[in-house]
Amino acid sequence: MPTLKRRAAVTDAATLAAMLATVKSGTEDRPGVYRMIAEDGEVVYVGKSKRLRSRLLSYFRAEYPGEKGARIVRQAVRIEWDYLPSEFAALLEELRLIKRHRPRLNVAMKRDGRNYCFIKLTGGIAPKLSVVRGPGQDDNAIYYGPFLGAIGVAEAMRELSDVLGLRDCSADQRMHFADQPELFVEFHRTPGCIRFEVNKCLGPCVGRCTVHQYSDRVAMARGFLDGASDAPLEHLEREMQAASDRLEFERAGTLRDKLRRLEGLREQFGRLRFAVETLSFAYTVPGHAGEDRVYLIRRGRVRRELTAPRTGDDAAVLMEAIQDVFGAPDAKSTEIPAHEVDELLLLSSWFRRFPAELERTTAA
Repeated sequence: MPTLKRRAAVTDAATLAAMLATVKSGTEDRPGVYRMIAEDGEVVYVGKSKRLRSRLLSYFRAEYPGEKGARIVRQAVRIEWDYLPSEFAALLEELRLIKRHRPRLNVAMKRDGRNYCFIKLTGGIAPKLSVVRGPGQDDNAIYYGPFLGAIGVAEAMRELSDVLGLRDCSADQRMHFADQPELFVEFHRTPGCIRFEVNKCLGPCVGRCTVHQYSDRVAMARGFLDGASDAPLEHLEREMQAASDRLEFERAGTLRDKLRRLEGLREQFGRLRFAVETLSFAYTVPGHAGEDRVYLIRRGRVRRELTAPRTGDDAAVLMEAIQDVFGAPDAKSTEIPAHEVDELLLLSSWFRRFPAELERTTAA
């Protein structure tokens, strides 16, 4: 049963002492990443530090067994680590290791702690919109963001879904499109969904629209989220004017409020596009013992990583990489693949915490 999840054995004192001795004799105070590994080989925790030795020793100095560091180290039987040339390199590698191993003691994916959220457009034959904190496990979804103010964004997404007739039912709800009849199967054509009954959903689960009709509405949503189409706003404006012409001023006021929420969201898209586009440059990072690296960052994600050039040939390689990364025109879209969301947050957080690092960047 799911509630009876395996608990790792608590490491005994002798093993802890052996781990401490290994750390004391084998680590240096330089940037790196580390992995806490259980007896069965499971990576239970991943971390990073710009002073690796000091960080690892701190796990053995916890005064009480209930402290976070003590709880983590007592579920491991060995510690593995790798040195990296800089704190920035260690930060990137930590994120990649967390995504690869999904350690159970890394509760969060090291995301920025501010009130960020994303708009998620699910995959499948009848996509729907929702507001989430991060990508989760759904690799087929598309994300837009990050945005500040989850409540306001969620309200705007509700308006957008209502305007376009997109569903908001559970992921396991079966779809029955009008142009996909199922032989020998009957399904209930009077749904209990109030949104369908008040014309706020196309009803893809009860055969009230075709795949093409629903896909057209999804395309309109993506166009709005990408900043390429104002069709949902135009629809609301027409409804608001019609209500006003009928002297239905209360309804017209409600529609006006809906319109303002979507207009506010559109403004956020504009600011987001600007923010993401400013995170496009070559970033040179000094490294330990002269191991400098150049990161080619485009739209908030690392596209290439190279050793800083020391010779003319090295410089030629870098220039070729810059051309590959930045040469092609980039679509002006807020769409973000699921696997890139955490890295975008990481880089945004890094340059906000250390704005002086922008002086090491070069426009490409």
